[in-house]
Amino acid sequence: MKPDSSSGPPSASLPKGETEAQRMVTINFAGPATDAEPTLAATRDALLPQPIGQSPDAGELHSPRTGRRACAAALPTVSQPLLSWFTWYSRRYLRRHFNSLRVPRAGPRLMKTELPLVVYSNHASWWDPLVALLLAGEFLPGQRVFAPMDAAALEQYGFFKRLGAFGVEQGTRRGAAQFLRLARTVLQQPDTVLWLTPQSRFADARERPVSFKAGIGHLPKAAGQLCFVPVAIEYVFWAERLPEILVRFGEPYETCAKGMQLEPQMWTEFFAGQLADTQNALAAEARQRQPDKFRCLWRGHSGVGGCYDRWRALKAKWRGETFQPQHGKL
Repeated sequence: MKPDSSSGPPSASLPKGETEAQRMVTINFAGPATDAEPTLAATRDALLPQPIGQSPDAGELHSPRTGRRACAAALPTVSQPLLSWFTWYSRRYLRRHFNSLRVPRAGPRLMKTELPLVVYSNHASWWDPLVALLLAGEFLPGQRVFAPMDAAALEQYGFFKRLGAFGVEQGTRRGAAQFLRLARTVLQQPDTVLWLTPQSRFADARERPVSFKAGIGHLPKAAGQLCFVPVAIEYVFWAERLPEILVRFGEPYETCAKGMQLEPQMWTEFFAGQLADTQNALAAEARQRQPDKFRCLWRGHSGVGGCYDRWRALKAKWRGETFQPQHGKL
């Protein structure tokens, strides 16, 4: 579906950094052309999904959680005792390898919404699933989180089925249909969250443009009115021996009834742009290297460790001082 250029501003008047996909989404949300030339602000207001609870025409499209019964696609059964143990183990394991997990004090928060929730993040490293597990436990308590995983890998590591992973064939039409069917089933259940890494590969956190596989762009039409939240993750070295995990949540936004008119490719590029904006904000905060601007969810190991830190602790005690193992406290 090609946009009608008369229903939106020319690309030359777009703000710096606005992608063509965002412009096309803006135009298609703006509705039919009128005699009056729309302002850029008005067009963007019509384009961008509105804040929670304010989407236009929200009543035209029912929530999948209340309007339909779940389809026959079988979801894995999450073992709560196993999930609780693995969350505890993951936190302990991460604290051995990282100095801290931090989120900015200013900015949006990840939280439960009235609409079915889709969380999507960049895929910077092998650590991402463990970080996502801890974030879900911290910010989405009581929610069951499901995530797609390569079907072949899941067969090898069946343990993850009991944690909420469901298998999807990679690179096939059958796999694409399988993903949409299972994703729709997740989003039709109460108290569930779908967590995606749409890059489907490891990618540097500063890589631009952000590129997604097509699956996420089909969700607004396949699953109805949804809430999407982008999540940026970086692993950076600051003043300590071990790196920091930095996480920033993007603004939550809703799809609406008019969004069903859009081509999946437009949605895919639009979502990628939203995540890139979130990553850019986090990168700027990471470069400032100001821990006080972040809320620390937990701390790991600081200092040099071993015999040297034990000797430093003894000297501090002898002097009547408080031992500070952090290098940043020197």
